[in-house]
Amino acid sequence: MISRIDLRGTQGDPRLALPRAELDVADAAERVRPLCEDVRHRGTEALIELTERFDGVRLTDIRVPRQAIDAALTDLDPAVRAALEESVRRVRKVHRDQRRTDHTTRVVPGGTVTERWIPVDRVGLYVPGGRAVYPSSVIMNVVPAQEAGVASLAVTSPPQREFGGLPHPTILAACALLGVDEVYAVGGAQAVAMFAYGAGECARADMVTGPGNIWVAAAKRLLKGVIGIDAEAGPTEIAVLADATANPDYVAADLISQAEHDVVAASVLVTPDEALADAVTDRLAERVPATKHADRVREALGGPQSGIVLVDDVEHGLASWTPTPPSTWRS
Repeated sequence: MISRIDLRGTQGDPRLALPRAELDVADAAERVRPLCEDVRHRGTEALIELTERFDGVRLTDIRVPRQAIDAALTDLDPAVRAALEESVRRVRKVHRDQRRTDHTTRVVPGGTVTERWIPVDRVGLYVPGGRAVYPSSVIMNVVPAQEAGVASLAVTSPPQREFGGLPHPTILAACALLGVDEVYAVGGAQAVAMFAYGAGECARADMVTGPGNIWVAAAKRLLKGVIGIDAEAGPTEIAVLADATANPDYVAADLISQAEHDVVAASVLVTPDEALADAVTDRLAERVPATKHADRVREALGGPQSGIVLVDDVEHGLASWTPTPPSTWRS
């Protein structure tokens, strides 16, 4: 189910031997270039055609009707609503305390320098939804933008066939909770291009934020400069460094939690303890079939981007992925 790489006793840079994906963001950026150019030149027409091609949904309008957003909140399970409201409260509390204030430094008599933080005018917020539902991404995108004082917010999320070409209703409900009524049923690289160039009702944005798959990350890299980005957040990955004291059940759960995001998600365990590696392998064999997305998890764990790496000791394990010597690290 998951490969094993033994670096014990080897010389050279251990980072070069770590599991790597067959397709990297640089390669993906070239593949999405024609899609982004298509959106740039043909706008909504291109978005509708690309949505049918990649999501299997034929839309007549990329914007989600306001009544669909309101209905999603009305129909939301009360327990889920309470959980989302509590999440919003906590995230808002943190980001409110991160607001910047003007700071003026008197350099010389009559000469000052003032540092001032000004929000961008408009942001496009990407919420993944192709393989799983992440209302948390709505909250983690929208709340910081609201607290920063961004005047115009738009959310986009992939359309779902089972919901009539709309994004998942829980995502729409989260938007409603936060007062966001500009929502689009567009996913993938073309959604980033939509925010970068504008299309139909969707005006171009100053910045796009939010996680996504490799195609979303690639579009961000490609269009960086045309539009501001937060980060190339995707595909998801986890690297666990553990010794003999680690609980194999917890380690296995951590690896699975990332593998369920995407078939190209990377889950890596680095350990000097072969007994732990064996135990985690056994736990994965037990747990994966019982997960909701077993096939996806199995494919991600079995891919070239995932694996268990055996090292000489914890210091060797640190050297396997840190850009600085392990001696500079402190626990």
